[in-house]
Amino acid sequence: MKPNVISIVLGGGRGSRLFPLTYSRSKPAVPIAGKYRLVDIPISNCLNSGYNKILVLTQFNSASLNSHIKNSYHFDIFSRGFVDILAAEQNVENDQWYQGTADAVRQSMKHLDKYDYEYILILSGDQLYQMDFRELIDYHCKNEGDITIATIPVNAKDAPGFGILKSDDDGNITSFIEKPSSDLLNDWKSEVSEKSRNEGKEYLASMGIYVFSKAVLKKMFSEDPGDDFGGELIPNGIGTYKTLSFQYDGYWTDIGTIESFFDANIDLTRDFPKFNLFSNAPIYTRARMLPPSKILGSYVSKAIFGDGCIVMADKIENSLVGNRSRIDKGSTLMCTYMMGADLYQNTEDIISNDQNGVPNLGVGKYCYIENAILDKNCSIGDNVRIIGGKHLPDGDYENHSIKDGIVVVKKNAVISAGTIIP
Repeated sequence: MKPNVISIVLGGGRGSRLFPLTYSRSKPAVPIAGKYRLVDIPISNCLNSGYNKILVLTQFNSASLNSHIKNSYHFDIFSRGFVDILAAEQNVENDQWYQGTADAVRQSMKHLDKYDYEYILILSGDQLYQMDFRELIDYHCKNEGDITIATIPVNAKDAPGFGILKSDDDGNITSFIEKPSSDLLNDWKSEVSEKSRNEGKEYLASMGIYVFSKAVLKKMFSEDPGDDFGGELIPNGIGTYKTLSFQYDGYWTDIGTIESFFDANIDLTRDFPKFNLFSNAPIYTRARMLPPSKILGSYVSKAIFGDGCIVMADKIENSLVGNRSRIDKGSTLMCTYMMGADLYQNTEDIISNDQNGVPNLGVGKYCYIENAILDKNCSIGDNVRIIGGKHLPDGDYENHSIKDGIVVVKKNAVISAGTIIP
């Protein structure tokens, strides 16, 4: 009999490490791959796994995320499936917003009473991966787990950024430490596959994907006031509850920084990307009634285009061009993610702006842009040069930021003709 599962997608906090992309939106609402949002990844994994009872917990900068979910996920009237939003709320019992991952789920438990479920699948809204959750749930059930954590092998360089665990030969987690310092790592090596060991990945990291049996999670919440799963509830529960490690050997990345976000997107343009968009497990998103993209006389190599683009560029290489993007003649994009626009300018406005020297939405004539992210609705004038690089110091400016050598042009920014950044 199919396990009865309800999925909870955590909508994320401030996402300060992804600033300025998170200035006016939450992390799960950040556009990815030219036409999706990050939240589409966990939701699509659930739907492709046959789990269609999904709640998304939202709090910070949630307007665009709420709108996207409302406009994207609809089920027919005969289906019991849903993707519903649970917004953070203050009430007579609790006047605090969510204080952490566990607190967010704890405060939402009263809303789950109307649903029939045996297991709770808890997911992060800001990761890139493809996983069949049926394998995870089956592992949890077969081994009679109370808690199961999806884990992935990582190397010593990356380990301090994750919750690291050790497990015995039967997959039982015996100890867990949240973001250990490098000097502690020697004691935290685990049994991993030969392939992972040869790659120097000898530490098991939590992917922030958890399965709880319903009764166990309720009991933990009644006994432990902790606000965070990785920092408090799970480490405190080891030894009391049967906690299992489910090792995942596919591609997974945590979109936590501008650099990781940029690298994950640019990787999609390669011949054999680590994340396969062209698979039998589709990524679902909002259906937009946009025309096909039009490319006029451009040299294009290793590029991804969203819908409704008008491209007259001279050259586009190793780049992503999002929905409704407009790139004028003579311009070049190299290793750039252009997120596109929320609307089209009409022809009269474009002609008027050209006559008055006002930048239009998109990229103007004879621009050169490299190692950059152009957030939505940017207006970049003619002859602009934007060139990122590792030699550049981090900084935040009126219309752009520099993070890890990547120039991020802010949403709705207007860059005057002839501007050179940096």
